[in-house]
Amino acid sequence: MKVTVSQKGWVVIPAELRKKHNLHPGSEVQVVDYGGVLALVPKLDDPVRQAAGLLKGRKSLTRVLVSEHRAERLRDKKHGR
Repeated sequence: MKVTVSQKGWVVIPAELRKKHNLHPGSEVQVVDYGGVLALVPKLDDPVRQAAGLLKGRKSLTRVLVSEHRAERLRDKKHGR
């Protein structure tokens, strides 16, 4: 596909490719220089941030484990261990 670079250095990504790669106004792409080839690479979302939203509302596993450990220590103290 042929596009033209504007005087400001802007390049318009054709609508067909924007739809195919889910690019919207404000989407970020990386410009990669492969020697004689320039590539626009859609920036991938951070998978850790995406996964973090899946667990909202649940209690932190770390907090659960710390609470259980404290309870176990108290039981051990009570029974003289």
